[in-house]
Amino acid sequence: MLLLAFDTATPAVTAALHDGERVLAESTVVDARRHGELLVPAVDRVLTAAGRTLAEVTGIVVGVGPGPYTGLRVGLVTAASFGDALDVPVHGVCTLDGLAWAAGEAGLEGPFTVATDARRKEVYWARYDGPAVRVTEPAVGRAADLPADVRALPAVGAGAALYPDAFPGHRPDPAHQSAGSLAALAARRLAAGEAFAPALPLYLRRPDAQVPAGYKAVLPK
Repeated sequence: MLLLAFDTATPAVTAALHDGERVLAESTVVDARRHGELLVPAVDRVLTAAGRTLAEVTGIVVGVGPGPYTGLRVGLVTAASFGDALDVPVHGVCTLDGLAWAAGEAGLEGPFTVATDARRKEVYWARYDGPAVRVTEPAVGRAADLPADVRALPAVGAGAALYPDAFPGHRPDPAHQSAGSLAALAARRLAAGEAFAPALPLYLRRPDAQVPAGYKAVLPK
C-alpha cells in the first residue's frame, strides 16, 4: 500500500505519503490564497523525500471538506486527475475527521468538537466521541449559536481558535489539517474494510459568486 493524501479545504495545503503503517513524508504550507500553486509542488516534495515515484501510488486520499469553494475544488480536481491517470481508487475523507484523528494522535480523547474557519464569522463543525467516532453530521454556523453542550467540550481547529469565547476548551494542537493524519485514518478504514465518502465537495452552503437573477435588456426588440 502506498497512499498519497492531500487536503486543500482549509488554509493548510498539506500532502503526505503513507505506506499503510506509517507516514513516510509530509509537507504542509499554510496559505489561504495559493492552493492551486502549492499543491502539486507539495506532492513532488513528499515523493522526493520518501524516495518514491507517483507510479508507485496505490490509492489517493483527499479531504472533501467542508471548506470554501475555490480551495476545496483544487484538491478534489487534482485527486480525480491523479486517480484517472494512475488508474487507482480515490478515497474521500471528511476534512473534520482528519483533524479529529490528528487530535487523537496529539493525545485528545473524546468527546470533543472540531471547528474550522468558514469565514463570514462562521465555523464548520462536528462533534466526536473519539478520534474516529463522529456523532454529528458536519454543519456550518456562527460559533456562538452552536449548541451549548458542543461549545463546552474541548475543541480543536482554527475555527475554535478564532472564537475563544465560544470555545473556552480550545486546544492548540492540532492547529492545522495534516495530510499525514488524514492518510493514517484512511489506512485504518481500508484495513477495516470500511466505506469511504464519495470524492465530491462538501460545501454546506452556496458559493459567494452567484448568477444574477435577471438581466436588463440592452438590445431593441
